[in-house]
Amino acid sequence: MVESTLSGVKARAMSSSLGFMASFRPGSSIFTAPKDAKVKQMPVGAVSARYKKPLEELYNVRVERKASEERLEELGVSRWSIWKTGKCKLPWDWHVDQQVYITEGSVKVFPEGCKECMVFNAGDLVRYPKWFEADLLFDGPYQEHYRFRAYGDD
Repeated sequence: MVESTLSGVKARAMSSSLGFMASFRPGSSIFTAPKDAKVKQMPVGAVSARYKKPLEELYNVRVERKASEERLEELGVSRWSIWKTGKCKLPWDWHVDQQVYITEGSVKVFPEGCKECMVFNAGDLVRYPKWFEADLLFDGPYQEHYRFRAYGDD
């Protein structure tokens, strides 16, 4: 059994007695081999690839990377409240939707019960959904403009 990564997708293939490797055709769930090769038939479903959704999508956190000045003016970010912190780790839960614009530093957001994190940096416009719970890890000075949103406000 040979395991390789093709375009970020792990694929496993059995090598035949002829010494060649079966190949994975992108966009397909079919392994192919040269026409003259003798290959053992694998049962349907024996090889599968899993698509992993980004954490932002799984937890309904919206992010606009490097938000434009026009977008910031449209939202009135300069009138939002300001929050600052230094290097620390905070447990946080949102009781309402919150929109933030990061002006300095970065934050690693670890959703409750998850070992993976989302990373947001200066220039990102982030919207956290109501009832979201996470640990926030700040590696240094951090500043954001924030506002709370009513359900359905965009």
